[in-house]
Amino acid sequence: MTTVKNYLFIAALFLITIPAIGQENSDSKKNLSLVDGLYKSFAVGDIPAVLGGLDPNVVWNEAEGNAYADGNPYIGPDAVLNGIFGRLGADHEYFNLKDIVLHEMANGKVLATLRYDAKFKNGKAYNAQVAHLWSLKDEKVVSFQQYVDTKKIARGSG
Repeated sequence: MTTVKNYLFIAALFLITIPAIGQENSDSKKNLSLVDGLYKSFAVGDIPAVLGGLDPNVVWNEAEGNAYADGNPYIGPDAVLNGIFGRLGADHEYFNLKDIVLHEMANGKVLATLRYDAKFKNGKAYNAQVAHLWSLKDEKVVSFQQYVDTKKIARGSG
Protein backbone atom coordinates (compact mmCIF):
# COMPACT_ATOMS: atom_id res chain seq x y z
CA MET A 1 0.00 0.00 0.00
CA THR A 2 2.84 2.41 0.81
CA THR A 3 4.39 1.72 -2.60
CA VAL A 4 1.13 2.62 -4.35
CA LYS A 5 0.92 5.86 -2.35
CA ASN A 6 4.52 6.67 -3.31
CA TYR A 7 3.76 6.09 -6.99
CA LEU A 8 0.63 8.22 -6.80
CA PHE A 9 2.56 11.00 -5.06
CA ILE A 10 5.33 10.90 -7.68
CA ALA A 11 2.77 10.84 -10.51
CA ALA A 12 0.91 13.81 -9.01
CA LEU A 13 4.15 15.73 -8.53
CA PHE A 14 5.15 15.00 -12.12
CA LEU A 15 1.80 16.20 -13.46
CA ILE A 16 2.01 19.38 -11.39
CA THR A 17 5.49 20.22 -12.72
CA ILE A 18 4.77 19.55 -16.39
CA PRO A 19 2.93 22.86 -16.97
CA ALA A 20 5.68 24.75 -15.16
CA ILE A 21 8.33 23.12 -17.34
CA GLY A 22 6.27 23.83 -20.44
CA GLN A 23 5.79 27.45 -19.41
CA GLU A 24 9.52 27.94 -18.76
CA ASN A 25 10.29 26.46 -22.19
CA SER A 26 7.74 28.75 -23.84
CA ASP A 27 9.12 31.82 -22.05
CA SER A 28 12.68 30.79 -22.96
CA LYS A 29 11.74 30.57 -26.64
CA LYS A 30 10.07 34.01 -26.46
CA ASN A 31 13.18 35.42 -24.80
CA LEU A 32 15.46 33.92 -27.46
CA SER A 33 13.24 35.38 -30.17
CA LEU A 34 13.20 38.80 -28.51
CA VAL A 35 16.99 38.96 -28.13
CA ASP A 36 17.45 37.71 -31.69
CA GLY A 37 15.17 40.52 -32.86
CA LEU A 38 17.20 43.08 -30.91
CA TYR A 39 20.42 41.95 -32.60
CA LYS A 40 18.76 42.04 -36.03
CA SER A 41 17.43 45.55 -35.36
CA PHE A 42 20.88 46.71 -34.21
CA ALA A 43 22.46 45.22 -37.35
CA VAL A 44 20.30 47.40 -39.62
CA GLY A 45 20.65 50.49 -37.44
CA ASP A 46 17.11 50.42 -36.07
CA ILE A 47 18.09 51.77 -32.66
CA PRO A 48 14.50 52.82 -31.77
CA ALA A 49 13.47 49.16 -32.10
CA VAL A 50 16.34 48.09 -29.85
CA LEU A 51 15.43 50.69 -27.24
CA GLY A 52 11.78 49.61 -27.50
CA GLY A 53 12.78 46.15 -26.27
CA LEU A 54 14.24 47.58 -23.07
CA ASP A 55 12.30 47.93 -19.84
CA PRO A 56 11.93 51.59 -18.75
CA ASN A 57 14.17 50.76 -15.77
CA VAL A 58 16.67 48.52 -17.57
CA VAL A 59 20.02 48.18 -15.79
CA TRP A 60 22.77 48.09 -18.43
CA ASN A 61 26.40 47.35 -17.55
CA GLU A 62 29.40 47.44 -19.84
CA ALA A 63 32.38 45.23 -19.00
CA GLU A 64 34.70 46.58 -16.33
CA GLY A 65 37.64 48.22 -18.06
CA ASN A 66 35.60 49.16 -21.13
CA ALA A 67 35.81 52.90 -21.87
CA TYR A 68 32.00 52.99 -21.91
CA ALA A 69 31.77 51.50 -18.39
CA ASP A 70 32.36 54.98 -16.97
CA GLY A 71 28.58 55.39 -16.62
CA ASN A 72 27.77 51.95 -15.19
CA PRO A 73 25.10 51.14 -14.49
CA TYR A 74 23.13 52.87 -17.22
CA ILE A 75 19.51 53.03 -16.03
CA GLY A 76 16.78 53.30 -18.64
CA PRO A 77 16.76 53.35 -22.45
CA ASP A 78 17.78 57.03 -22.71
CA ALA A 79 20.91 56.35 -20.66
CA VAL A 80 21.77 53.39 -22.92
CA LEU A 81 21.15 55.49 -26.04
CA ASN A 82 23.34 58.39 -24.89
CA GLY A 83 25.95 56.51 -22.89
CA ILE A 84 26.49 53.54 -25.20
CA PHE A 85 24.91 53.65 -28.65
CA GLY A 86 25.56 57.33 -29.29
CA ARG A 87 29.19 56.99 -28.26
CA LEU A 88 29.67 53.84 -30.36
CA GLY A 89 28.45 55.74 -33.41
CA ALA A 90 30.58 58.77 -32.67
CA ASP A 91 33.76 56.77 -32.02
CA HIS A 92 33.55 54.11 -34.73
CA GLU A 93 33.81 54.03 -38.49
CA TYR A 94 31.92 50.73 -38.23
CA PHE A 95 30.80 48.45 -35.41
CA ASN A 96 29.45 45.04 -36.40
CA LEU A 97 28.23 42.09 -34.36
CA LYS A 98 29.27 38.78 -35.93
CA ASP A 99 28.85 35.05 -35.31
CA ILE A 100 26.01 35.55 -32.82
CA VAL A 101 24.94 32.36 -31.06
CA LEU A 102 22.09 32.54 -28.54
CA HIS A 103 22.03 30.14 -25.62
CA GLU A 104 18.73 29.38 -23.90
CA MET A 105 18.94 29.67 -20.14
CA ALA A 106 16.52 29.40 -17.23
CA ASN A 107 15.05 32.20 -15.12
CA GLY A 108 14.46 34.65 -17.95
CA LYS A 109 18.07 34.77 -19.10
CA VAL A 110 19.67 34.50 -22.53
CA LEU A 111 23.41 34.21 -23.08
CA ALA A 112 24.78 35.46 -26.40
CA THR A 113 28.26 34.62 -27.59
CA LEU A 114 29.54 36.70 -30.50
CA ARG A 115 32.34 38.82 -31.89
CA TYR A 116 32.76 42.56 -32.28
CA ASP A 117 34.23 43.42 -35.67
CA ALA A 118 34.85 47.14 -35.48
CA LYS A 119 37.04 50.04 -36.50
CA PHE A 120 37.59 53.26 -34.62
CA LYS A 121 37.53 56.51 -36.57
CA ASN A 122 41.25 56.84 -35.77
CA GLY A 123 41.85 53.78 -38.01
CA LYS A 124 42.45 51.18 -35.30
CA ALA A 125 40.40 48.02 -35.84
CA TYR A 126 39.59 45.15 -33.53
CA ASN A 127 37.92 41.76 -33.60
CA ALA A 128 37.03 40.63 -30.09
CA GLN A 129 35.29 37.66 -28.56
CA VAL A 130 32.26 38.78 -26.51
CA ALA A 131 29.48 37.46 -24.28
CA HIS A 132 26.27 39.28 -23.41
CA LEU A 133 24.03 38.16 -20.57
CA TRP A 134 20.45 39.35 -21.05
CA SER A 135 17.78 39.16 -18.32
CA LEU A 136 14.17 39.49 -19.42
CA LYS A 137 10.82 39.86 -17.72
CA ASP A 138 7.42 40.32 -19.34
CA GLU A 139 9.06 40.35 -22.80
CA LYS A 140 11.35 43.28 -21.97
CA VAL A 141 15.07 43.42 -21.20
CA VAL A 142 15.47 44.28 -17.51
CA SER A 143 19.25 43.92 -17.36
CA PHE A 144 22.26 43.51 -19.63
CA GLN A 145 25.86 42.58 -18.79
CA GLN A 146 28.70 42.71 -21.31
CA TYR A 147 31.84 40.55 -21.04
CA VAL A 148 34.71 41.34 -23.43
CA ASP A 149 38.50 41.58 -23.62
CA THR A 150 38.63 45.32 -22.98
CA LYS A 151 42.40 45.48 -23.48
CA LYS A 152 41.97 44.21 -27.03
CA ILE A 153 39.41 46.93 -27.73
CA ALA A 154 41.53 49.66 -26.14
CA ARG A 155 44.56 48.60 -28.21
CA GLY A 156 42.43 48.50 -31.33
CA SER A 157 44.13 45.43 -32.69
CA GLY A 158 43.29 41.84 -33.34
